[in-house]
Amino acid sequence: MGFLLSKSMDANFKKQQEFMLHNARLQMERQMVMQNQMRERQMAMQVAWSREFLKYYGTFFTLATVGLTVGAIKRRKPFLLAPIVPLGFIMAYQVDSAYGTLIYRVRGEAESIMTSDHDRLDLPHGTPTFESIEKARRARGSLASFLEK
Repeated sequence: MGFLLSKSMDANFKKQQEFMLHNARLQMERQMVMQNQMRERQMAMQVAWSREFLKYYGTFFTLATVGLTVGAIKRRKPFLLAPIVPLGFIMAYQVDSAYGTLIYRVRGEAESIMTSDHDRLDLPHGTPTFESIEKARRARGSLASFLEK
């Protein structure tokens, strides 16, 4: 009788473990999907911000270029056009960021760094462990109690 009960308990325990493993996998998949959606939203916000900034900077650049050109022609001083060069580089960068391939080039460079220069990604003092986090928490807790006295 005990053997039959033990056998059915083992079967139930095994089913319970499989169910828990399945739930853990589902939870992990959901978390990964959520993190990917958050990353996509952050990238979309970054591109949208670049496009919005480009509108304002483009207006400034256009007005500055027209004003400097008119001033240079009226005064016959071509060096007044000099600020257009660095402003033009900034404008080109902003256009590339908002509508160009800057994001793809940065992503490609990041992938290259992750494959070939992986040692540059190491954290100082290594990856945090449970023990190091607990040690820091205890130190902070004892410091807070010391300061309260």
